[in-house]
Amino acid sequence: MSAEFPSPSIPARLGLAQRVLPVYRVPFFEALATTCTGGLGVFAGQPRPQEAIESAERLATARFFPAINRHFFNGKFYLCVQQGLIAWLETWQPDVLILEANPRYLSNPAAVRWMHQRGRPVIGWGLGAPGRLSGLRSALRRKFMHTFDALITYSQSGAAEYAALGYPDGRIFVAPNAAAARPTAEPPARPAHVQRPTVIFTGRLQARKRLDLLLRACAALPVSLQPHLVIVGDGPERRPLQALAGHIYPSAEFTGALFGDELKPWLELADLFVLPGTGGLAVQQAMAAALPVIVAEADGTQADLVRAENGWLVQPGDLADLTTRLAQALADIPRLRQMGLQSYKIIAEEINLEAMVAAFGRAVACVMGGTHAHSTGG
Repeated sequence: MSAEFPSPSIPARLGLAQRVLPVYRVPFFEALATTCTGGLGVFAGQPRPQEAIESAERLATARFFPAINRHFFNGKFYLCVQQGLIAWLETWQPDVLILEANPRYLSNPAAVRWMHQRGRPVIGWGLGAPGRLSGLRSALRRKFMHTFDALITYSQSGAAEYAALGYPDGRIFVAPNAAAARPTAEPPARPAHVQRPTVIFTGRLQARKRLDLLLRACAALPVSLQPHLVIVGDGPERRPLQALAGHIYPSAEFTGALFGDELKPWLELADLFVLPGTGGLAVQQAMAAALPVIVAEADGTQADLVRAENGWLVQPGDLADLTTRLAQALADIPRLRQMGLQSYKIIAEEINLEAMVAAFGRAVACVMGGTHAHSTGG
């Protein structure tokens, strides 16, 4: 039986500004918009071309307002200025504003000041505050986080990082990072044994996904355990990956990008989902299809999704660790079936779009003076 997530009603006009509007985030914004009596306005710009982010240009229920992003420098020195942010606030006039809690976005402090000058609250939304910083940088990060009236993060580890900065626990909310709604159909029925198991990856084909490791790990397995490897997606790394597969794992199948009803039968065909690099939302989608998962532990959000009962976390970039976990998984198909059912249960009861929307509703109620049952407990 799936857990129930009461649909919150947000009696306000909500504004949400973020650097870009990825296509995978659209279902969440549309679901959140249905709860806002005054509407939801989303302000976002375009990514840099090298980021290979598929961006949306319109929303149906929420209102989309395009920003002009000015990008400066790269890597740890990256900065972004969003032109038009204050003009959008003056037009949309949100009662509550949600911003990315990222100090690299230089326009956001002005937006916080604009809201606070009018007595309106601002919620920060981010991964957390990982890493150790020098005394000055730590103090600046602490000061920046305390400009928000509440914080939303994807994971319990992110909540712990915000709390470590001295941010009040009662104003930290965990909204599980989700791209798929709570499943309503029964999990796919898979056979207890298969002659050759199928391993699947879905997502953009980018270097950070480390699919080269997955190909090498499959090639390193004993022949009796080598799976049918299906790589679903497209992107800048597709040709190099196909060339590598031709040399070391020629049976790998590249389907191109598939979504929705086109993707569903491939997930149902698979026995195991593997994400050897960074990401996260594709993991939740695979788990909704009752697949066990092997995932590289990257930004901390994976720890809430991947547990001993439904999968394995591997060290990023560690070929030996990935190969060992693949061998362990593929050697015991009946166990994979039980783990897949646990994946389905986690998505049905805990980590889905409905739970994410409900957590945002609690955060907004908090800053508007409402009551909430719990915060870092999700």
